[in-house]
Amino acid sequence: MSIKIKRIESEMVKAISEIILEEARDDLLKTISITGAEVAADLSYAKIYFTSLIEDKTHRELEYEMEEASSFIRKELAEKMDLRNTPKLKFYYDESIEYGAHIEQIIDEIHKKDNEE
Repeated sequence: MSIKIKRIESEMVKAISEIILEEARDDLLKTISITGAEVAADLSYAKIYFTSLIEDKTHRELEYEMEEASSFIRKELAEKMDLRNTPKLKFYYDESIEYGAHIEQIIDEIHKKDNEE
């Protein structure tokens, strides 16, 4: 992958995080953290990965809320970033943080069992 695409991905994560923090009026959006981005080589499409501190909503519900806000976020992103074409944004819940926490919990349980024996 080119350095240019990696730079755009990095800038996109920062810009979308700022948009959500500063521009969004929805309280749910303010609980969202952008964790990564994957941009197509032709800049037509971008996968945006996020996580949230909200526990009473499912990942699907959060993805739906982000999709609802995607046109607003894309419009704001076009103003913040100097790109010929602003990619279409598709949001995906990033389960890697939860997965890592789950693995850590399993390891802790194994250590507790070893210390009891």
